[in-house]
Amino acid sequence: MKKILLDAREMEHPEPLRLALKDLMSMDDESYLYMIHRKKPIPLIEIAKDKNFAQFIHEDAKGTWHILISKNLEASLEDFLDV
Repeated sequence: MKKILLDAREMEHPEPLRLALKDLMSMDDESYLYMIHRKKPIPLIEIAKDKNFAQFIHEDAKGTWHILISKNLEASLEDFLDV
């Protein structure tokens, strides 16, 4: 699968959500969004859930959030976690 990386750790609201939604709308079934954020992006997670996207959310030991989202419901997103 093709990774679309969005490092939002230094971005201010609402830029991370805007960019993530743009990426989600342009993705195909062979792509996934990999967002790295300093906090849990609850609005993005809720939108992805409402749109029936597969998602995997992980907070690492440093408190950084890794959010993986795909249109492909068969994708094992946890396999793509990069921590």
